[in-house]
Amino acid sequence: MDALYTAVATANGREGRAVSSDGKIDLALAMPPQLGGNGAGTNPEQLFAAGYAACFASAMGNVGRQMKLDTKDVSVTAEVSIGKDATGFGLAVVMRVELPDALAGETGRRLVEATHEFCPYSKATRGNIDVELVVE
Repeated sequence: MDALYTAVATANGREGRAVSSDGKIDLALAMPPQLGGNGAGTNPEQLFAAGYAACFASAMGNVGRQMKLDTKDVSVTAEVSIGKDATGFGLAVVMRVELPDALAGETGRRLVEATHEFCPYSKATRGNIDVELVVE
């Protein structure tokens, strides 16, 4: 891969801080109450959900332009779950894509599926975690 940009961030665990090299991210980290924490900060699952949703929405804009579809009113919500699996812990994602009426039906489904093939986060997760696509 020919890198066009590299993001750098440092974290010192689930109960600490996450800081980007440029200082634009400086967040307290905390376990959510559901995992026994106090919830007084963000957590890796929230950060992953935000990043995946933003990347998917951006990728949809690119794919939409290629398909000559207007995606400006699309909204993407990523639900990232953590749970126990056969090897310890694992992640699962439900990607909810809210489409305007103009993209309803088969056109919208094709757009979402093509975006899932194109999106860098989707490529990184493919075969590693379950990702369910929900078109709304």
